[in-house]
Amino acid sequence: MTVAAHEPWTQEGTLLKGFLAFDTPDGYRAELIDGEIVVTPPPGGGHDKNIGRIVRQVHQNSDTRFDFWGSKGLVAPGDGRSPENHVTPDGTFAREEADLYNDDSSWSPADGVDMVLEVTARNPERDRVNKRHCYARAGIPLYLLVDREKKTVTLFSEPKDDDYFADVRVPFGRPIGLPEPFAFELDTSELF
Repeated sequence: MTVAAHEPWTQEGTLLKGFLAFDTPDGYRAELIDGEIVVTPPPGGGHDKNIGRIVRQVHQNSDTRFDFWGSKGLVAPGDGRSPENHVTPDGTFAREEADLYNDDSSWSPADGVDMVLEVTARNPERDRVNKRHCYARAGIPLYLLVDREKKTVTLFSEPKDDDYFADVRVPFGRPIGLPEPFAFELDTSELF
């Protein structure tokens, strides 16, 4: 559900103020992506089960210890339609020693994040395009996209400006290598 589509950004920050004051119903997620307020209903169980399977593998197979946050709001640079975005990945990984997000704020900078994870649900194009650009502009080194519709897993890397300049895509069932600091092959055979 879209609440406001591409409202012009004013110097007073009307759209941002309205977004930050928005009272999202329990279970729903509100994001400000490229000048648009987007409200998403809770995903189905398969969505979260895929996230859990990936998190388990990261914790079991990587020699590096990671903190993981599900649905942690990140502030990322805007695209010109708005000075900043407020995006909520399905998952955020950061090395434990980075010691990020110790406060109770709803929105945090993306500095220190090693990888974000999205599992497509109701609007897969937003994960494939809009959020990919947001994460690249924020300089997040790795973006892992589980595309349930296409039955693929894509790892985007090498962020520069508005996009990632490297990506590897595999069909469900084939492993995909996660580079340092993860340094293991993610088994995608359990994903659906």
